[in-house]
Amino acid sequence: MSRRALAAVSSVLDQAASSATNILVLVLAARLSPASGFADFSMVYVTFSVLLGLNTAYVGQSVVLEKGEPLGAVCRSAVGFTGAASAAAGALLVVAGLLVPGGAGRAFLALGLVLPLVLVQDGLRYCFSALRVPERALAADALRLGCVVAALAVQPEGASAGRLVLVWGVSALPALALGLWLLRPHVRGSRTDLRPYLRRGHLGQRFAVEFAVGNGSSQLAVLGLGVFATPLAVGALRGATTLFGPLNVLFNSANAFGPPVVGRASGKRGVVRLTALMGAALAVLGAGWAAALYALPDRLGRQLLGDTWAAASALLPATGAQYAVMGLGTCALLTLRVLNPKATLSLQVVFSLLSVGLLLGGYALWGVAGAAWGLALGSAAKAAAGWLRVARLKVPAEVAAAA
Repeated sequence: MSRRALAAVSSVLDQAASSATNILVLVLAARLSPASGFADFSMVYVTFSVLLGLNTAYVGQSVVLEKGEPLGAVCRSAVGFTGAASAAAGALLVVAGLLVPGGAGRAFLALGLVLPLVLVQDGLRYCFSALRVPERALAADALRLGCVVAALAVQPEGASAGRLVLVWGVSALPALALGLWLLRPHVRGSRTDLRPYLRRGHLGQRFAVEFAVGNGSSQLAVLGLGVFATPLAVGALRGATTLFGPLNVLFNSANAFGPPVVGRASGKRGVVRLTALMGAALAVLGAGWAAALYALPDRLGRQLLGDTWAAASALLPATGAQYAVMGLGTCALLTLRVLNPKATLSLQVVFSLLSVGLLLGGYALWGVAGAAWGLALGSAAKAAAGWLRVARLKVPAEVAAAA
């Protein structure tokens, strides 16, 4: 297997391990906790997910786009900033946990104590991506997956949310130690400099706004639909989207680990040629996955989604179309990230809000099927606008040469 093929396979498997960890944590917590305890755990895990997304946007995405500075110094500084920022955020969570009464307070207190462990461990993935050794990220994240499943599996039934959060966080220690050990040869002799992350105009600030807008708009869409729609409609959309989880792994891999690979292409034409091929491949995979799900016997479908299958399966053509064009849109944004990272913010803001409007408008006109097709139309518009911006993008000679 060639070095590039190994890197691509390792990146996808690493993202799969990370996604599996998040899914299995929720499944195990739901099985172990009473209903009230799982509600507390879910609130804490949503908080963690938001902080994880912000750290990925602010630190991780800027690390994988680095070209000028020595990568050892970049990675050492990224780890240092993540540790310092997560410790500060953890301290605030500890204070909040002490002020909030009951099980929820203890769960937030536990999250504050373990937050630096889990955020630094996850952030190492982007360092390994920038260094073009994603197989090291895979080794650490595979160990993380095994440790967290083993640690939660031995907890007693009815365990409190605070205990589960603490066990989940402490189980990151072996993977954190392995990741730091694997990173050490690359950062030996480098200095830690946190100042670039605090300066105005740091690239991660734009990516953090993009994450906030995208995450906020998706939550707004669900909230808005929950106000107007029946629970069955919301469940059908959630169920249909859940079936496309494997494609989310691929899209996240492209965003997280694509820039160092694509950046090796020659000039704008080489970058566009590579990302266009990637986008076409993802679009074909999306359409093929939708066709396979649509052909799935009802008996198997009910085993996957239970009573939600009947309503969710009716949305598969629309959701399949959405994921097919999302593949094209993901690679358009990847192209812009490599050639001109500042060109993506306006696209994310405008078309995330447009998708919310199309979802709610589609539901008002044609019910849940209209909502699903509204999401597909929003994704198609975002992809078209992204590639149009790529076509019009003027790349300075020095940037093209660096790409």
